[in-house]
Amino acid sequence: MSCIYGPHQFGTEDQGWVAHFLIRALERRPITVYGDGKQVRDVLYVEDLVDAFLRAEQDVEALAGQAFNIGGGTHNTISLRELLALIAQIDGRGPAVEYGPWRQGDQRYYVSDCAAYAAASGWRPRVAPRDGVRALAAWLANSRRRAAAAA
Repeated sequence: MSCIYGPHQFGTEDQGWVAHFLIRALERRPITVYGDGKQVRDVLYVEDLVDAFLRAEQDVEALAGQAFNIGGGTHNTISLRELLALIAQIDGRGPAVEYGPWRQGDQRYYVSDCAAYAAASGWRPRVAPRDGVRALAAWLANSRRRAAAAA
């Protein structure tokens, strides 16, 4: 599975980086970008992942014993800089960004090839990054409001 994101995710820098960026922006804390921010990843909204799992369950006999990549694929790519710009659109102001040195082993480009699973099951991601990030941002903001009201 590739970069999965969506509601109920409270991401860290290394796991759940889309949520991590949004959380830092909502908290008005700086986001650290290692390297130049042009790194590209494919992202997959959690509901699309659940759909992929449900398809696998429906076709378990035909898919059994095979290995597949599940991710956003080429239609759901986003660079770190593009995500920062999207956060600025959603939030109305750009997040504070600090740049650090490249981390050893960080890839400039990682995009899952989901063609085999699409061919075998007919599954394709449906939620575009723009829509999924907006939904996650709304969920995070609502969960923070509820937590503040309960305190």
